[in-house]
Amino acid sequence: MTATSGTSDGTATADGTATAGTSAAAGGPGTAGPAAPGPKGPPAAAPIGVLVVDDDFMVARVHRAFVERVEPFRVLGVAGTGEQALTAVGELRPDLVLLDLYLPDVFGLDVIPRLRAAGHDCDVMVISAAREADAVRGAVRQGVVDYLLKPFDFEDLRIRLERYALQRGRLLGTVVRSQADVDRVLAGAAAQAATAPALPKGMSVETAELVERTLREADGTLSASECAALTGVSRVSARRYLEHFHTVGSAEVSLRYGVAGRPERRYRFRGEVTGPALPHAGRP
Repeated sequence: MTATSGTSDGTATADGTATAGTSAAAGGPGTAGPAAPGPKGPPAAAPIGVLVVDDDFMVARVHRAFVERVEPFRVLGVAGTGEQALTAVGELRPDLVLLDLYLPDVFGLDVIPRLRAAGHDCDVMVISAAREADAVRGAVRQGVVDYLLKPFDFEDLRIRLERYALQRGRLLGTVVRSQADVDRVLAGAAAQAATAPALPKGMSVETAELVERTLREADGTLSASECAALTGVSRVSARRYLEHFHTVGSAEVSLRYGVAGRPERRYRFRGEVTGPALPHAGRP
């Protein structure tokens, strides 16, 4: 469990953050009056509370740092054993538990039925080095929302967290008036669980999702060099993934002619993937 901390001018919250206090009443001597309200922006997404469960405190620290880089997720606490996890869920009421399976006191999957028996409906994402088929099947039977193998990098987790947040928002915002409403929700869940069609040899789903997301969000077209700079992959790798998307019909290519040399190939996202590429789990 993480400790809470306070500040001299504010109060501590459960996850160790503090709220700022004030040293003088608004409008008092030497202070400015209340500021005029500015224009209202779009409402921020509701925070998604996360409990990190891992017996290695250094690994847990890395996972916590990864999670806190993804909006709107907030780490509420860290637990190192199954018993600590059960206690922490009862106290902190997280929305999502990142659960390691190799815990010192209990196998991680055995924590899930105990959570349900205690009345906790938090979602569980397994993060483990366990590659055994029985572990994966058991996780699916327990209803986990995802299963991420160690070791992984930030982008691997970010993609899964954003996918989870999208599906969670769809479920929370659904008003069931007809069978069609139910079908839409189930279709999103089925897409999340679907197996990805095979990518060409040497290409990974995680990198494909990263490149595709970058291409989707680009303002206009991207070259392979620009895509590489935005994603952190090499220019050669970026070009390979972009060409793959062009081959399966999800990207279009245009040529930009310069003063000299070969024309530059530029890519634009054109719609859903139509061939073997990657799953669009949880995406609109």
